[in-house]
Amino acid sequence: MSSSAESAAAMAQMGMVMDAPWRAADVLFTFLMWAVMMVGMMSAAAAPVLVLFADMQVQRGARGPSMALLLFGLGYLAVWLGFSAFAALVQWALHEAAFLSSGLAASSRSVGGAILIGAGVYQLTPAKSACLRHCQSPLGFLMSHWRDGLGGAFRMGLRHGSYCLGCCWALMGVLFAVGIMNLAWVGVLTAFILLEKIGPAGILVSRAGGVVLIASGIVLAAS
Repeated sequence: MSSSAESAAAMAQMGMVMDAPWRAADVLFTFLMWAVMMVGMMSAAAAPVLVLFADMQVQRGARGPSMALLLFGLGYLAVWLGFSAFAALVQWALHEAAFLSSGLAASSRSVGGAILIGAGVYQLTPAKSACLRHCQSPLGFLMSHWRDGLGGAFRMGLRHGSYCLGCCWALMGVLFAVGIMNLAWVGVLTAFILLEKIGPAGILVSRAGGVVLIASGIVLAAS
């Protein structure tokens, strides 16, 4: 299922009505769709900090499966579940306003172009760079934000998830322009996020991506 049209057809088969007002079940299904997608996209990016956190727990005397590690992961996950709920509500609003095509992309080229331009501009902002630096240095994050105890582990997960969200929310918004369930674009964005966070030239990759998004948005809006 690589095209947005195929994705929309699959969603319709799973119970979502594409051309009628949504019911509560449709909103819930959309939230679950976003939640699964966000977990799939962000799990690889979160792996380095989770591994380091587990190692540091062992060094501090923890034995066996660590409840602290579980709570750190749950804190991180809670941030992205919150984003998934917000994204589902945005999708609902766009659907009700007839701003989404049957392929779950912006029905207007100008709207799609504005989304791409906005995401590209954010890539060039100091806020993006600051959040990206925290994500690029999991050891630095743990050393500067360490909190003892199970509650501390959960708060650390929330904090790291918040930096990750600050780094990636605009890129996730690109899906509203290219097709929310377009698996090809989901793969592209996942790979780009990994290059940003793990690659040696993450800041340059981020800024280059911003320029590409702005240029693509201008072309789309003008076409």
